[in-house]
Amino acid sequence: MVTAYFLDSSALLKRYVPESGTSWIQSLTAESANNLLIVAQITWVEILSALARRQREGSLSANQASQVKQVFRYQFDTQYRKVELLPTVIEIAGQLVIRHPLRAYDAVQLASALCIMPEISQVDTGTFTFLTADERLLAAAQAENLISDNPNHHP
Repeated sequence: MVTAYFLDSSALLKRYVPESGTSWIQSLTAESANNLLIVAQITWVEILSALARRQREGSLSANQASQVKQVFRYQFDTQYRKVELLPTVIEIAGQLVIRHPLRAYDAVQLASALCIMPEISQVDTGTFTFLTADERLLAAAQAENLISDNPNHHP
């Protein structure tokens, strides 16, 4: 039985940049863990944005950012199941911003998880867990009845 994790960008970044929760995320995303790792297609843009911001702020050198981008590119292409930005995702994200105090991309992340969950539930998965380091998004996911966790709670 496979465990499925949907990682929003705030959770996934911890795999590549050391911060609170990094060890926990790395254990879940290790190939040896054999977990199904799911991300929204827009995660590519969000992670690159986070890396560029850290480089501008000086917490990552240009060389470090380049190395992380190379590793992320490879893993993005080979290790993650990606949820496409389809009209259904956009429609649900629109509904989510009305129901919850979410930023637009956070709503797209949550909508992506909600859209893929029924499909994932049909395969032999033990659990489907939504991971985010954003407390507001975590609360919205829980309100939408998703099993959710915050990697910051696992330092």
